[in-house]
Amino acid sequence: MEFRVLGTVAVAAEDGAFLALGPAKRRSLLAMLLLRPNTAVSVDRLTEALWDDEPPLHSRTVLQGHVSRLRALLAEHDAQAYGIELATQGPAYVLRLPETLIDAHRFEELVTLARGPRKPDDAVLMLREALALWQGPALTGTVASPPLRAASHALEELRIAAVEALADAYGELGEHARAAAVLRTEAVAHPLREPLSAALMLALSRSGRQSDALEWFHRTRRLLSDELGVDPGAVLSDAYATVLRAGVPALTAAPSADDEPEVPCAVPELLPRRPRGFTGRRAELTALDLATAGRFGAIALVTGGAGVGKTALAAHWAHERRGDFPDGRLFADLCGYSDTPARHVTVVLREFLLALGVPVRRIPETEAGMGALYRSLTADRRMLVVLDNARDSEQVRPLLPGGDHSVTLVTSRDRLGGLVATDAARPVRLDELPAADCAALLAAILGADRVAAEPEAAARLAELCDCLPLALRVTAARLAAHPRWTLAALADELADEQRRLGLLRVEDTGVAAALRLTVQHLPEQARRMFRALGLHTGSELDRYSAAALAGCTPDQAAAALERLAAAHLVAESGPRGPGHPGAYALHDLVRLYARALAAEADPDGLTRLLDHYLHTGLVATATAEPGSQPCFTPPPGARRPAAVREFEDRQAALAWYEAERATLRGAVAAAIDAGMHERAWRLVLLQWPLILWRVRDGWVPLLEQALRSAELVQDLDAQSRTRALLGWVLHEEGRFDEALAQLEKAPDLARRAGAVTSEAIARMNLALILTQYGEAERAGELFAHALTLAGQVRDRSTEMLAHQHLARHFLSAGEHRTALDHARRGLELGPSPEAIPRRVLLRTSYGEALAGLGQVEQARRELTDAAREADDHGYEEGATGARASLAALPPG
Repeated sequence: MEFRVLGTVAVAAEDGAFLALGPAKRRSLLAMLLLRPNTAVSVDRLTEALWDDEPPLHSRTVLQGHVSRLRALLAEHDAQAYGIELATQGPAYVLRLPETLIDAHRFEELVTLARGPRKPDDAVLMLREALALWQGPALTGTVASPPLRAASHALEELRIAAVEALADAYGELGEHARAAAVLRTEAVAHPLREPLSAALMLALSRSGRQSDALEWFHRTRRLLSDELGVDPGAVLSDAYATVLRAGVPALTAAPSADDEPEVPCAVPELLPRRPRGFTGRRAELTALDLATAGRFGAIALVTGGAGVGKTALAAHWAHERRGDFPDGRLFADLCGYSDTPARHVTVVLREFLLALGVPVRRIPETEAGMGALYRSLTADRRMLVVLDNARDSEQVRPLLPGGDHSVTLVTSRDRLGGLVATDAARPVRLDELPAADCAALLAAILGADRVAAEPEAAARLAELCDCLPLALRVTAARLAAHPRWTLAALADELADEQRRLGLLRVEDTGVAAALRLTVQHLPEQARRMFRALGLHTGSELDRYSAAALAGCTPDQAAAALERLAAAHLVAESGPRGPGHPGAYALHDLVRLYARALAAEADPDGLTRLLDHYLHTGLVATATAEPGSQPCFTPPPGARRPAAVREFEDRQAALAWYEAERATLRGAVAAAIDAGMHERAWRLVLLQWPLILWRVRDGWVPLLEQALRSAELVQDLDAQSRTRALLGWVLHEEGRFDEALAQLEKAPDLARRAGAVTSEAIARMNLALILTQYGEAERAGELFAHALTLAGQVRDRSTEMLAHQHLARHFLSAGEHRTALDHARRGLELGPSPEAIPRRVLLRTSYGEALAGLGQVEQARRELTDAAREADDHGYEEGATGARASLAALPPG
């Protein structure tokens, strides 16, 4: 039994299931007792915690009722066996238990050990283990009373201190980038906590990223001023001075088992009939040949998901190789994944012994006796034993033949890693059929002419069936029963995701039934995770997203996903980019089945997923654009996930955006469908670094969805910022009139919301459109006003942007000296190598202005450096622009 307060207050039984604690007041009672284990807590103190306002006259009766029900619940789950007792002690109650059963106690113990005389790498392991115990904000699900709020705050302080200690340990190991990644996640969540920001700045500086450290200082300084009206304190100022002393890159630098029985003479033949219509699988058949060739007592293990054709492959190969096994062939369906119970080993052994000619009266009564006789009879024979549909390795081992001359062929939906490790089984993985084999399978059932008449429809049917032989056979059976149906018509029906699984069923055979049998044999934690996956908004996910869906920690999610992968319900798709570790993918039919089970999942799963993306997006934005302001604060009621992904650099953050783009689009749609518009527009705006980087990648529909959500919740600042970004994208797509219609409204919306930075950006975006209409004078005024606004709030990033636009504006007007001044001032504001697009554009303007002033050689050097910097960071448009300006210079 385990008691949890680091997250939702909960009690986990030995099997991992959570006890039904009941209402918030009962959870609060338990929390107060767990916070002071083995210590009497007075009724007055408990009453203070259970009511956040004046308690009712009958509060003592209510409290006694909750104590009684909690005591009964613990007794029902045999808590006394664990040394747990909820006792009355005068006018107080005491929960007696071993403190190691409480996650907070284990957390503090690990942190204390890590701070002792330990090697830094040992400290890292202990602190990571300690922090992994947290599954969300402490004491979640309790009454928001002063005692519990204070206790939650104290625990949160301990957690942050542990994070800071972890960063220190990384620093001792010289892993300053890892330290920065750990600290950045917390600094984003606690932007006004100066010691966190100071520690992050020092970690960034020590990892060679002084410019990022300085950007973080200015970001924090602005927030302190805007939110609290104060200047940075000593700890932050000292860190700033330390970073400055470390040096800042120069302006023009480019970034870098008694009795012996008579031996029967029977030659068994238990193989099922040869599968009809078997086609293809040449590579897998060759792999089986290699797995069994020239090996003594060879075991080949065919694994794959439901409906992929494992039994058909094994039976086909066994019939093809009959001549290799003159002493017989045994076959047993172990029913590991079936509606009927898995077959007991003694039942299969009795069947095998009878097939080997052993009279009934000679068959031993015990499993050990049967196994010994079986291995003795097969020791000198050349036989093939096919064990189909195995559930686990323990079901297989007693059925392995004796001697070194037989071959065993096992099929399973599970990887059976134990059989591989202890018995040297050689895995042969079975995946979906190749496209040509899919067409051949359909032709084998429907006739070659019918398939040849509609080749494109046949290919589409295969795609909609995920190239699964079972699904294709069901589809072919439907078509065979209706000779007048076209393949295209059935494909159109299957395209409807709401009906697809139902259509892929004929009598008692179907994809959903096969998947159901796989799922029902999973451990409860893995089943819970699979149901939760039905709420996911994309086709791939990592352990962080899975943790949010299932309401667990990333490590628990990883274990559940690994179990699903072992059962071939999800597939490991490998890393999706720098800093974006292994992901898992769901095939369409599996995803549709999971979606059908989503109603059984935790109804809060979708909200947790959306909040996970919001918090992760904030961290990604702060990494990709460290000098920018946070693009929003989380909406009311949003909860910080148990853990948030860490990004080491801009490349890792942008890789996350790219990998999650389709999933985030799905998340926006899900939020809108659920009426969570406060989350919907934020899920769009958090993608702004990628939108600016890939501005012509079709962002308009998504931004229009965000605008509708912002209008529905009447958030003026959100409307302004969305219109400003939408207008910029429309402008870049050459849709000037539509852009102008959006941008004309954005500044006033921001002004009415009191959002100065939003107003500055809106004015700049409007000015850009006006230049397309020849209104250069008004555009210049808007740019200048935007620069003034950004200066008022000391927003260096927006100031830099304003200087960039003003430099272009004055270049167009032929005022090269003024253009040069704005380009220079913009570059001085943003030395960070993370702000690559803006730097490249400023350097290009700088070079053009120099050329306009006759300083051609200096211009050539600046434009060459701008092009090189753009190339180094994959900014193709910037490189093209710089080279075009370079080519326009007079020869020299």
